[in-house]
Amino acid sequence: MNIDGKQTAAELRETLAISVAKLKEEKQIVPGLTVVLVGEDPASQVYVRNKVKQTREVGMISNEIRLPAQTTQAHLLEQLEQLNNDKNVHGILVQLPLPKHIDESTIIAAISPEKDVDGFHAMNSGRLLNGEDGALVPCTPQGCVILAKKHLGDDLSGKHAVIIGRSNIVGKPVALLLLQENCTVTIAHSRTKNLPEICQQADILVAAVGRPKFVKADWVKPGATVIDVGINRIEIDGKAKLVGDVDYDAVSKVCGAITPVPGGVGPMTIACLLKNTVEAANRLS
Repeated sequence: MNIDGKQTAAELRETLAISVAKLKEEKQIVPGLTVVLVGEDPASQVYVRNKVKQTREVGMISNEIRLPAQTTQAHLLEQLEQLNNDKNVHGILVQLPLPKHIDESTIIAAISPEKDVDGFHAMNSGRLLNGEDGALVPCTPQGCVILAKKHLGDDLSGKHAVIIGRSNIVGKPVALLLLQENCTVTIAHSRTKNLPEICQQADILVAAVGRPKFVKADWVKPGATVIDVGINRIEIDGKAKLVGDVDYDAVSKVCGAITPVPGGVGPMTIACLLKNTVEAANRLS
């Protein structure tokens, strides 16, 4: 079966709209998200447009700062300092990737951890690692766990989760979140030996490796839950098509449930961004 990310994201946004209305009524606070876009990357412009639209749909304030590609790192840091000090801004997101002359790690470190709704700041990473309350968790990993629970239920205890990919954005944080859910977690990567055999042990298989149709049907245990994080643009019969890191047509015949691409993890990423912004507003109020 397909795990419907669009529907799950819509349900989460409905819940968030209620929380936003409650914040406004009880504390006279409207959560505010500011997105900073440097340059004119076409994909980034689409992402930002979708974020702005969905932020406003749940009743939050959405602001957008667009800066030219030649913007200096110093100027961007000044912008972030102003946003850190603005009480009406509860969430700050700098759209990645940035132009090559700007150091991403420096920019991420400059965002207030309490407003870091992407969850990339070292302070939030450390809180997640330590299992502390108050961590703003990266959005895509949050979405992966919510979708796994959509099929398997809230109790994931004892499940063996295998994550293919060890990035700071998806692989590592989703592993930590699944550990918090009492899963047994294996992180695999490009140098893992016997990768198909390891994947065959997974009750929950998370593919976040960035290679189109990488995971094959004979890698998947019958009945497993497959979460496909990949978004790869390939050409099929002369037409561009989006596919995941999993060979969907083949794997869907073996697994118990799978997230499609598009329409799976992608919609959840923005919904969890809104969730983080509401949580940040609550904590900052």
